[in-house]
Amino acid sequence: MKLVFLHGAGNSGLSFYYQLRHFRNSKAIELPGHPTGKACTTIDGYLEWVRGFNAARRYKDVVLCGHSMGGAIALLYALRYPEELRGIILIGTGARLRVHPDYLHRAEEPGEGNLQWLEGQKEYYEGVEADIYQVLVRRATEVGPEVELNDLRACDNFDVMDRVQEIQLPTQVVCGSEDIMTPVKYSDYLAHNIKHAREEVIPGAGHFVQLQRYQDVNEQIERFMTTLK
Repeated sequence: MKLVFLHGAGNSGLSFYYQLRHFRNSKAIELPGHPTGKACTTIDGYLEWVRGFNAARRYKDVVLCGHSMGGAIALLYALRYPEELRGIILIGTGARLRVHPDYLHRAEEPGEGNLQWLEGQKEYYEGVEADIYQVLVRRATEVGPEVELNDLRACDNFDVMDRVQEIQLPTQVVCGSEDIMTPVKYSDYLAHNIKHAREEVIPGAGHFVQLQRYQDVNEQIERFMTTLK
């Protein structure tokens, strides 16, 4: 089995830093534009790009693990090409990803030298260990507000609420109890509407639960992978 991680809006593969260290032979994809290449403007576009990436490397028995926007890509993949996947792991995501206008505004008007926007980026990573915190902020700067805005708009247009019950693949849903970007009710909806889904809410964690409480998240992923063997 091949465990493939998909990062969220304006992020990079670094948001799975602790998972890559733990799961040998796993892969965190850098989506186009994060920071190299041209970003896709829709979740659909990202899906087809990821599919091409997997096919080019001949990945077989893929388990897709998506965070936030990455979870939207994983959901669409599961709906469109289920035969190419063994299962999906959905972290801090939803069947619909309406974006609060404040987040859009911050990326639209990042301020002098992107400083206001950067303050917002730093808020995302509160509670993350200091060594990786600096690296994440630096990478966010490289990706920049324009790409984040592009991704947030793609998320805002994403909605498979009336289709998720079609998913027949084994599914693990994970969410931080304090996530305000994709609140627990989003995860509840996925868990209640996807037939073979199991949900885990991690107490005290926010949107970047896989960085803030990585041991708990790794444990959930490991348990899920064992059930697929």
